[in-house]
Amino acid sequence: MGRLIVEQIVSVDGYAADPEGGIGFFEAVDEVDSNDADQLAFLEHVDAILLGANTYRMFAEYWPQADPEVERVAEPINRLPKFVVSNALTNARWGAGEVEILRGDGAEAAAALKERFSAIVVWGSLTLADSLFEAGLVDELRLRVVPVLIGEGRSFTPAKLGERRLELDHMVTHPSGHVGMEYRVR
Repeated sequence: MGRLIVEQIVSVDGYAADPEGGIGFFEAVDEVDSNDADQLAFLEHVDAILLGANTYRMFAEYWPQADPEVERVAEPINRLPKFVVSNALTNARWGAGEVEILRGDGAEAAAALKERFSAIVVWGSLTLADSLFEAGLVDELRLRVVPVLIGEGRSFTPAKLGERRLELDHMVTHPSGHVGMEYRVR
């Protein structure tokens, strides 16, 4: 059975989106290292990408055109098989290719992917991530904490989650002030 890894970019006060759903606070870091060695090392052990429909749209607009010479994470993001959970999308383009659309319940779709792949990453996709946490399918949580407070917004976990114990596995600090933390869900 594969590992399901949820990675979220969050403010220091724990929000993954502002009250209107925006993510402009991501840009609070003046210079983000787009060739982040920690992220590249992580991606070496990822076999598939799972996204919700909104995050898929944002990623599909940007990453297929990103220059891998400038942003080295573009190469693995574009190469890895991608899946999007959606009951509304009729097609899911990715550059010249397609992303497989998974219909029905997101947690059931993720559980099936865990049977096929050894490591699946979910980026953003807050509604999907909520269902994965609630179903107990999340094995690892990666947080990329941006050095900014936004005061209110959307948490990166569902409100009714309850207590889940985590074990810190890895942490890295960046000159930009953001911190990456990787936890295993107990």
